Amino acid sequence: MVRTLVVRGLLVGLLAGLVAGAFAFFVGEPRVDAAIALEEAAASAAPSEPHGHDDGAAASHDHGEEAVVSRPVQKAGLFLATGLYGVAVGGVFALVFAGLRGRVGPRSEPGLAVAAAAAAFGAIILVPFLKYPANPPAVGDPETINSRTVLYVVMVLVGLASIAIAVAAARRVTVPGVWAKGLVAGATFLVPVIAAWALLPRVDEVPAGFPAALLWDFRVASLGTQLVFWAAFGLLFAAAGERVKARVS
Repeated sequence: MVRTLVVRGLLVGLLAGLVAGAFAFFVGEPRVDAAIALEEAAASAAPSEPHGHDDGAAASHDHGEEAVVSRPVQKAGLFLATGLYGVAVGGVFALVFAGLRGRVGPRSEPGLAVAAAAAAFGAIILVPFLKYPANPPAVGDPETINSRTVLYVVMVLVGLASIAIAVAAARRVTVPGVWAKGLVAGATFLVPVIAAWALLPRVDEVPAGFPAALLWDFRVASLGTQLVFWAAFGLLFAAAGERVKARVS
């Protein structure tokens, strides 16, 4: 049975990844192109440093170098990247789903699939995004990329730990009714998340004069791509489970 779930997760993940890739291509890529155009215009307008100045400091903020991979290749590779992302997520999700069945969440497999996908989106995507949202090209200091990556991973771990704490707390509620479990789960989820949001350092490296509308549109497109992926994945995984169940019965 686990093998069947894993195969289902891999196939559904691939399909959901391609759907998310299409969304990113039509909605997100135009924002990336606009940000790259701003980056190149700023690099062209910047005065060249005379010899003898600190070339290391200038090079650390030089975003105007020619890309190793051209934009057409990057756009074509977008679908490969989202497809592989979907396959990887689908395999892990299927294993977690196999462990949750009959133990946590809704009793029906479709309901559990949708609930698990929603929880994964909240913990892995939404929680870190609200603290450290995605930035387009030309935003962010290359020298801080390692520290920013560590902070983002910390927020992902906080989201996953918060989900585990919320599920464990909800299972201990003895009061009958869904509302009691929901309130306890929501409260125990939010406490560590809000604490992490408050305690972890803020990262704001948006350069002066960068268009606020472009930054907002890019971030909405980035979050929307993940929302499309997880919504498609949860619904497709649930539908595939229903189809298998109907075939068996």
